[in-house]
Amino acid sequence: MVFMRHYEVMIILDPSLDERTIAPSLDTFLNVIRTTGGNVEKVEVWGKRRLSFEINKNAEGIYAVLDLISTPDAVKELDRQLGLQETVLRTKVIRREPAKAAKTAARIAAKAAAKA
Repeated sequence: MVFMRHYEVMIILDPSLDERTIAPSLDTFLNVIRTTGGNVEKVEVWGKRRLSFEINKNAEGIYAVLDLISTPDAVKELDRQLGLQETVLRTKVIRREPAKAAKTAARIAAKAAAKA
């Protein structure tokens, strides 16, 4: 059995990008999570914010936060793929509390079992 965990991924993107295209472009990366049986709970685009220090000569960045339930390997692969993109300035992956993730992972497993 593969253990699913709850993760939060924060992404800082190049401020020159069009904010309307961010969620659809992130969706292609999130297929890594979906194909491994994970679930994307929420995708929030916070918009353009001022950075506390410059990153690649940018004083601003577009923030996006992803709420995921997935395997550690799939999240690692997602982070790797995001890091290869020139438009991604920074990423940060945080593992959330296990109690809530266990309940949600059990719910996802029950749905998958019901489909089979």
